[in-house]
Amino acid sequence: MIESIGKARLSDIVADRLKQYIVDEGLSPGDRLPTEGQLAASFGISRLSLREATKSLGFLGIVEARPGRGLTVGSIKMDRVTRVIGFHPDLLNADPVSLIGTRVVIETGVLPHVARRMREDPSIRERLLSTNAELESADNLTRFVELDIRFHRLLIESSGLTPLIAFADVLTVFFRRFRESVKKAEWSAGIQAHNQIVEALHEGRIDAASELLRTHIESHAKRIPSNKADKRET
Repeated sequence: MIESIGKARLSDIVADRLKQYIVDEGLSPGDRLPTEGQLAASFGISRLSLREATKSLGFLGIVEARPGRGLTVGSIKMDRVTRVIGFHPDLLNADPVSLIGTRVVIETGVLPHVARRMREDPSIRERLLSTNAELESADNLTRFVELDIRFHRLLIESSGLTPLIAFADVLTVFFRRFRESVKKAEWSAGIQAHNQIVEALHEGRIDAASELLRTHIESHAKRIPSNKADKRET
């Protein structure tokens, strides 16, 4: 049941109602939604306000406007969701300890799934090792960070848990905030840790892989400036 929305409320409320409507009705990608006129009348708003709402949902792929079919349920564009989440103020302004904890939770959490899929698809191990091998040839900080992000993003993607990919962009924010830490880190130790994590997963030693990954990520905490003097030095 679609409830009417008071005119004093902003049109972006419609986006939330539309998403809830899709869930309540059990609609799937490709299913048709009511017409613009029907939706506008049900919400008690103008078609202009409705179009603003569907435009925002369209950007994320949740709703599609198809010629000859009107509005339909779309498939979420994970790359766009990632960009939106990655530049959210709460994430950009998160304190360093929170960013480290977030990475630990996300990345260690996917390891059992990565290990299972690695048994089924040996190419996962090969891709991870290949990306890590490229790190060895990185000759500057920018290239190293780019490849480091690629390795950890691939680790998350290898879990097959598609919704989590949207949160992988925390890596970009993390490395932007910890650029000085990466600069000061022992790169060879990081590369070695990557290899050890992949091999532990390949051998089914998930607990060992989790501990290796946790230690690898938390090593940045040691290089967080502890006072204002340290911050000036970096």
